[in-house]
Amino acid sequence: MKIKELSADERPREKMLARGPQALSDGELLAVLLRSGTRAGSALDLARQLLGLAGGRLGTLFNLPREKMFSLPGIGPGKAASVLAAFELGRRFLQEETAVVKTPLVTARGVWELMVPRLKGLQHEECWVLLLNDHNYLIDKVLATSGGGRNTVIDVRQIVRMALDRYASSVILVHNHPSGNPTPSRADISQTDAVRKAVRSVGLELLDHVVVSDDCFFSFSDDRMYRG
Repeated sequence: MKIKELSADERPREKMLARGPQALSDGELLAVLLRSGTRAGSALDLARQLLGLAGGRLGTLFNLPREKMFSLPGIGPGKAASVLAAFELGRRFLQEETAVVKTPLVTARGVWELMVPRLKGLQHEECWVLLLNDHNYLIDKVLATSGGGRNTVIDVRQIVRMALDRYASSVILVHNHPSGNPTPSRADISQTDAVRKAVRSVGLELLDHVVVSDDCFFSFSDDRMYRG
């Protein structure tokens, strides 16, 4: 059935304008982005097929190769670009700094909530360094290294240098496990120990190393895993 054949209340675009985007399903929101369908079906049909390629999960769709998108009749460069742009805008919105008064970063959950918008859904590991002042307020967060699908190597000297350059009093390491299991590896433990010793040698402190997955995280400081 074509979109025009639906009642006004059922058309994704009109429904969104009347009731707000929160009233739409994932498929309906995708249909708004795609704008048009094919001779064989509507934009809503095409959106549902695209979601089907990703097993119905937005996280999988985010990482879906463009070639696989193009394999679906009706999805060309323009429609694929619209979907990718929407995901990137969403990610940037979550990363955007707010104007609210900052609070001290003192818990592993606070670290996870800060960083999961940046790390969620990635298929490779990234290691970030959070730089804090005397009151544990965040001075800056810096991408230290980005690795392959399995691990990333931390440059200890780089971390010490960036902490000193920004006059930080302490640091927190954060990196993700694309596997979904945040349990630290032997390499994670070894590198954490190396960073702790290095920052102590210049009078700084490693407050924690938080290993992030989409819905759970591990804190070296607490030595335990938490659900998100």
